[in-house]
Amino acid sequence: MLPADVPLRHLGPSVLLLLQLLLPSASAFFPNIWSLLAAPGSITHQDLTEEAALNVTLHLFLEQPPPGRPPLRLEDFLGRTLLADDLFAAYFGPGSPSRRFRAALGEVSRANAAQDFLPTSKNDPDLHFDAERLGQGRTRLVEALRETVAAAKALDYTLARQRLGAALHALQDFYSHSNWVELGRQQPHPHLLWPRQELRSLAQAGDPTCSDCEELSCPGNLLGFTLLTSGYFGTRPSKPPGKCSHGGHFDQSSSQPPRGGINKDSTSPGFSPHHMLHLQAAKLALLASIQAFNLLRSRLGDRGFSRLLDITPASSLSFVLDTTGSMGEEINAAKIQARHIVEQRRGTPMEPTQYVLVPFHDPGFGPVFTTSDPDSFWQQLNEMHALGGGDEPEMCLSALELALLHTPPLSDIFVFTDASPKDAFLTNRVESLTQERRCRVTFLVTEDPSRAQGRARREVLSPLRFEPYEAVALASGGEVIFTEDQYIQDVAAIVGDSIADLVTLPLEPRVVVAERPLVFRVDGLLQKVTVRIHGEVSSFWIRNPAGVSQGQEEGEGPLGHTHRFGRFWMVRVNDPPQSGTWEIQVTAKGTPRVRVQAQTSLDFLFHFGIPMEDGPHPGLYPLTQPVAAQAMEHFQHPRTCCWPCPSVPTRGLQTQMLVEVTGLGSRGGPGGPLPHFSHVVLRGVPQGAELGQVPLEPRGPPERGLLAASLPPTLLSTSGPFSLELVGQDGVGRGLHRAAPQPCAVVPVLLELSGPPGFLAPGTTAPLSLRIASFSGPQDLHLRTSAKPSFALTSNLSRVHLEQNESAWGRLWLEVPDTAASDSVVMVTVTAKNGEASTMPPTHAFLRLLVQAPALQDQLPAPAYSTDPVLNTSRPAFHFFTSVTQGGAGGGLVGNPWWTTFGVMLLLLGLGPW
Repeated sequence: MLPADVPLRHLGPSVLLLLQLLLPSASAFFPNIWSLLAAPGSITHQDLTEEAALNVTLHLFLEQPPPGRPPLRLEDFLGRTLLADDLFAAYFGPGSPSRRFRAALGEVSRANAAQDFLPTSKNDPDLHFDAERLGQGRTRLVEALRETVAAAKALDYTLARQRLGAALHALQDFYSHSNWVELGRQQPHPHLLWPRQELRSLAQAGDPTCSDCEELSCPGNLLGFTLLTSGYFGTRPSKPPGKCSHGGHFDQSSSQPPRGGINKDSTSPGFSPHHMLHLQAAKLALLASIQAFNLLRSRLGDRGFSRLLDITPASSLSFVLDTTGSMGEEINAAKIQARHIVEQRRGTPMEPTQYVLVPFHDPGFGPVFTTSDPDSFWQQLNEMHALGGGDEPEMCLSALELALLHTPPLSDIFVFTDASPKDAFLTNRVESLTQERRCRVTFLVTEDPSRAQGRARREVLSPLRFEPYEAVALASGGEVIFTEDQYIQDVAAIVGDSIADLVTLPLEPRVVVAERPLVFRVDGLLQKVTVRIHGEVSSFWIRNPAGVSQGQEEGEGPLGHTHRFGRFWMVRVNDPPQSGTWEIQVTAKGTPRVRVQAQTSLDFLFHFGIPMEDGPHPGLYPLTQPVAAQAMEHFQHPRTCCWPCPSVPTRGLQTQMLVEVTGLGSRGGPGGPLPHFSHVVLRGVPQGAELGQVPLEPRGPPERGLLAASLPPTLLSTSGPFSLELVGQDGVGRGLHRAAPQPCAVVPVLLELSGPPGFLAPGTTAPLSLRIASFSGPQDLHLRTSAKPSFALTSNLSRVHLEQNESAWGRLWLEVPDTAASDSVVMVTVTAKNGEASTMPPTHAFLRLLVQAPALQDQLPAPAYSTDPVLNTSRPAFHFFTSVTQGGAGGGLVGNPWWTTFGVMLLLLGLGPW
């Protein structure tokens, strides 16, 4: 429980609001929910970050009533667990998907947790307020916030979230690693977020701070003084005599007098000698995190802040357009669809948040055009015309790569072309980038690969020349649609459908087999089911669970409306679709393609991770894709070729999959039974053969929808992509199936690529660090590096041989020219590929960096009240005070092993300016 004796201070006119404050109890100061295994009942960095974001999002919704809907009422959220799904349903309307918002919070939380795992950050005392480096820590904290603002203003929200995660980690660590709580402070530090305010009353080098403590729990080891200090961790830097240690089993400095430590990272005395103050430290860390979010809101404005956290149910709209002379019809089709989307969705919650446009031809591509203004986008698109060229191939994948660098995650990208790619060598890299960005790519190609005629060609081209598009579409969860000029405007209507939140329903079997129907399942949470069939189709029929069938005849039928555009068929099923098993039978020449999609708010996010249990900050090290490993029960600690302290766990890769179910509020109303997923089915791609089933274990309260599964070692010892299908039941026991939008791949090696803290300045050389680890060796790896834009990039590693459980380190140097534009984003890519005879796919690591000239205008302003512990902003400032309740009506979460209701927060809204 939190202490109730928090004094209320009145600073001028104010409005008193009551807000439910819920703190999830996993190890706050430990990285993420996986830390619960080591210290149950604690609060994590992940919990603090997400709770603060939800708090500020609710306040934004209260201040900005939704257009066309009644304003939110605070009392509707009192006594309930604060959930993203509920917030979105209340503000944007029932069924509004919170998937992108939760994905953005996940990006921030994983960047926060990574500070404890990445070798470039985990032992840096400045990034954790260790070793009495409080001034240096504040400088790094403010720099990270400044970088967050700069990246957001440069429209690189992915980089902004990464820097925000790093800033919040340091800010939260201050309250766990320093003695601010022990000094009796009950409000966040008044000057920590303000670079122009001096940090006062700091312990000096010669000031003794701790007495010796030989027990795990050290409640009285701080000497009686009023100076601010923090503990030393490890041996870098070494602990001076008389100084406090961080403490815990894995802190080498804690065995040197004075023994013990002062960290409040968890509720476990084995990790945290001041574990008894964990909740007080967590409370202040939460309040400080809310202050930081509000500071960013004041600097970015409500629109920019909403973009930072993706506080919207809408997607972006991204076009990659071939502008050669034969593309007139395709460009017109893109214009028509863009105009339709802009006019239909303007001013609604589904208005696209960002517009991206990348032209290409040969030999050029770009430049990229990005905007959040629909009129600017339409004007740019309307000025685009088909000119010159007229032969193939073209620089399509280069343009697509550029679009991927600037398109927000979880978006759809549409490529309009009639030519094959000239830059097919980029296929693997673009595949990996689509999976790293979680973007789905759909190619609309007005070129039949079987046609002998077409646009002019420089040479005889292979009938397989479109395979790079097929590979990218498969990796991204998209598709390649071949059509003709006269049908492109009709077929392009899928653009408007696809930028809604759609799920692709899994088919069994995955591809059309002669004389065998395709089967898919419809549940009561799906609507606007669409069946698309593409190919040389002679006939097809669709049958619902009641046995009612509809054939290929165009027009209205008993199940829905059928449209035909050449070789492309679309059936829009009537709402509501009947729940149960549906069938599709297709008779066609060749192999037709069938795709079934539907709208729903019940979906899921997922990522992979490696449990890090043998260290001071146990948690889950996040991975984009699982890493290949031998199917062994235990691994030896990886040997390091070039540097000590590899960052993988001593027991090897026990890879976990973390699932976050979104849209659980779609159960039909508060208090109704929740849908739940019991297991995940793993299938090979593209044929769909089942590779195994893995049970899903809940992590936390059911309404949060957090699940975990251990990947089988046999999967990690094989190559080839695989798909994920979640299986469960809705609230009344009917079957549920949801498929991941993209397949996954087991990559051969682990690549860690990290850059310097801060910005890239024009005219400088930035050092980068690279680590390569193999868990399934031996492997002979060839390394390639590149940068977009094409800055000079050198490396001291081009080839490396790794045995099983062996690591190697390398260095890269990125030269930023004097002419580099400020606020421009640089993407560095490292590719590791096995020898020429290997069939294993290459592994890619991507690093985003921001170029910015040093400028005083990006400094955070100082507050007007230099001694006021409350953050002052350009809007009315938030004053948070917390009292205790015994939980609420949100499901009785008090006493739950990892989620605890802490009660009511009082917001005093000061009306004065800075």
